[in-house]
Amino acid sequence: MKNWNELEKSSFFDANARERAVGLCDKGTFTELLGPQDRFESPHLPVLGTAVEFDDGTVTGVGLIGKHPVFVVSMEGKFIGGAIGEVNGAKMVNTLRLALKAAKEIKAAHADDYDARRPLVAISFETGGVRLHEANAGLLAHAEVMDAIQDCRRILPIVAVVGSKVGCFGGMGFVAAATDVIVMNEEGRIGLTGPEVIEQEMGKDEFDASNKALVYRTTGAKHKYIIGDCNYLVEDTVGDFKAALAEVADLSMEAIEKMRRIGSLELVQEQQGLVKLVAEMQPKDSMDLWKYYGNENPAELPEMTTEEFLKVAKRRPRA
Repeated sequence: MKNWNELEKSSFFDANARERAVGLCDKGTFTELLGPQDRFESPHLPVLGTAVEFDDGTVTGVGLIGKHPVFVVSMEGKFIGGAIGEVNGAKMVNTLRLALKAAKEIKAAHADDYDARRPLVAISFETGGVRLHEANAGLLAHAEVMDAIQDCRRILPIVAVVGSKVGCFGGMGFVAAATDVIVMNEEGRIGLTGPEVIEQEMGKDEFDASNKALVYRTTGAKHKYIIGDCNYLVEDTVGDFKAALAEVADLSMEAIEKMRRIGSLELVQEQQGLVKLVAEMQPKDSMDLWKYYGNENPAELPEMTTEEFLKVAKRRPRA
């Protein structure tokens, strides 16, 4: 694995799960929990003749950003597409629970400067959703993760980090939406149903999954940023993602709460308003929405660098 200084300058998109976990924390501070040496692998995969990974395809651990403990969950897309089953789902849930326990202990011991020491959870999503080999356990893990995120609400921030090769799809798309803050690079993608599945079920005329430009305009970070699902759009380096986490770590929970997409009646009504708008507009392409929100030349946006895009992009107004 690259050393930390090399990681910070490296592509987040190309980094594996362990590299991302190490690089999202300050140099030399990351400690892996339930790593390969502990051999917590899926008990279900061997029965089906499928190879296992000794970390079940998900890296979990804790490090620091400044004084803030950072609890990291990092998924490896090269192992069964980053799909979530019983063991790696349990690792996610218990990382969240450990972060909440730490937050309560820090608040009790450092009541006067809790905000400066407040923990943060960073979930690096690279997953297609539920692991079909163990679907019931995987679905239960999704529900337990959502519950654990809710338990942390207004106490410590949960940040979705999306910028790896597989993207974030299936039920984990719901989980990412339930976090407080979403950080993406231009290569990041979030959705419920993957492009290939849409094409398979609805036909190529409805959605051409081979049209990568269309896929990124629909599920990619620039679209998510314009409509408000993505809070931070960053360059594709591990260091830029870490810098975004550092910024979030220093925000007040009041400010972080305002970044959410779901979780209150007002936010539900805001989402319903967006659904109504789309039903009325019947857009043929995401660019139709981009133009509606004030981007007069939407076709130019996909070709811009991240820096250029951030200077000119108009976003959906939030209440």
